[in-house]
Amino acid sequence: MSATADHAEERTNPAARLGFQPEQVVQEIGYDDDVDQELRESIEEVVGSELVDEDYDDVADAVVLWFRDDDGDLTDVLVDATTYIEEGGSILLLTPKTGRDGYVEPSDISEAATTAGLSASKSVSVGKDWSGSRLVTPKAAKSGSGKR
Repeated sequence: MSATADHAEERTNPAARLGFQPEQVVQEIGYDDDVDQELRESIEEVVGSELVDEDYDDVADAVVLWFRDDDGDLTDVLVDATTYIEEGGSILLLTPKTGRDGYVEPSDISEAATTAGLSASKSVSVGKDWSGSRLVTPKAAKSGSGKR
C-alpha cells in the first residue's frame, strides 16, 4: 500500500485516526446493545483481532470504554480501567453525544480523568451517537522510577 493510501485510510478509518495500531490487544469495557458496531469493527480491522472483553486476564495495549451517565462513578471506572492497560497505554472513553440518553458533561469527563491521573485529549466524534476522548497515563507518573 502506498503512503498516500495509508494517509487516506487514516482519514477515513476512525480507529486509525484514534491511534489504534496493528497487533494491539484492545480490551472493551461497558459493551451493550447501544454501542457503535461500525467503530468496533473498524478497531478490530486495524488491530487485526477481536476486542477482548472485561474478563480478559492479562494487560491490554488499550481500552475501549463505553460509558453512559447512569453507569456509575466515572472516576472509579477510569481508575479500574487503568489497571487493565500497559504502561503508556491509552483509554478511549466513549460517551453518548449531546442530547442522547446517557450523555456525560465534558466537564465531568475532564474532572474524572484528572482525578484518575489521566490526561484527556479533546473530544472527537466517532459515530452518529458517540463522542470519544483519548485518555493517557502521564509517562513520568506511570514509570515511578524517578529517573530523569
